Amino acid sequence: MGKPSATKQAMVVFGALAVGWLAIELAFKPFLDKARSAMNKTDPAHDPDDVVEGTSTEETSTKTDETPKDA
Repeated sequence: MGKPSATKQAMVVFGALAVGWLAIELAFKPFLDKARSAMNKTDPAHDPDDVVEGTSTEETSTKTDETPKDA
């Protein structure tokens, strides 16, 4: 066999990295889900009041403050 080209070597390395990443994601899925959930809860830019389950973004974006304005 001839010497493999740099492109082939790069593709093999890339493929090995992708398979390794997928293996880690599958092996540690429960732990990673809990960790990602905890990180979302501690994000200072994340407002839990903005997340409303069971409603679409259109419904939440059209809500207005219904307090009467002084006339």
